[in-house]
Amino acid sequence: MNYLAHLYLAKPTADSHFGNLLGDFGGQRQLTHIPTSVKNALDNHYLVDKFTDAHPFVKEAKQLFSVKRRRFAGVAIDVVFDHFLIQHWQQFNNQSLIDFKHTSYGFLNKRIPVMPQRMQRVVTSMTKNDWFKEYESVDGVGRALDNIAKRIRFTNNFAGAAEDISRHYNALDGLFLAFFPELIKHVNESNLESALK
Repeated sequence: MNYLAHLYLAKPTADSHFGNLLGDFGGQRQLTHIPTSVKNALDNHYLVDKFTDAHPFVKEAKQLFSVKRRRFAGVAIDVVFDHFLIQHWQQFNNQSLIDFKHTSYGFLNKRIPVMPQRMQRVVTSMTKNDWFKEYESVDGVGRALDNIAKRIRFTNNFAGAAEDISRHYNALDGLFLAFFPELIKHVNESNLESALK
């Protein structure tokens, strides 16, 4: 899952939001000391990723991407599922998305001094420029994915993934709506940080 989903699945604390994103930035090996609350949140991040990668609905979603882009379909799914979470936000959360983002960005900004350097740069940009605003539209998702394609260190055909998303938008939306409640249930049952919602 991508950043918004990881933050959604975090507890409403600064340590939890920090830990639930830390897995995308090298995890525990980037820090000399990690509090238990952050470690539990980091474990939750890995639990979410493992469940997502192995899930049949996610595997089905990957098959909707063209052969030339399929190698990076998992990356596209992560970002487009954040888009669908935004589209269906009120179905999953009573708090408005604007209020959630404001609270979450505040939590993350409190932990910037202890974040690994690359995470500091990304989180600073994310909170300052409200990356999740970009994810509200397919065009915005496409721009985000094209930027990722440019950062891949070898020649690839990942650019233009928005074409596949637009072509299969309804199918991807349906797979997200089938998958995400199962992910929430799995996180709650695993209870690594204590029950959500």
